[in-house]
Amino acid sequence: MNDLRQRIEKALEYCRPFLKIDEGDIELINIDETAGIADIRFLGACATCPLKLMTLRAGIERAIMFEAPEIKRIEEVS
Repeated sequence: MNDLRQRIEKALEYCRPFLKIDEGDIELINIDETAGIADIRFLGACATCPLKLMTLRAGIERAIMFEAPEIKRIEEVS
């Protein structure tokens, strides 16, 4: 596992307990290092939550960008 993937996974591990409270989870799907984009997928209850975009932007994106500042955008994939 490369350093960037490890740092993003570290950020997701920080976020997971908050998601699991509501029976949800998240997984890293892909990293486009050239464009600075990480693709994630919500799992469980988070996949259908109407607030998932806010969770993505206000929580998960900030955590990832803190650990991996070279990531400029987080995209949700289904």
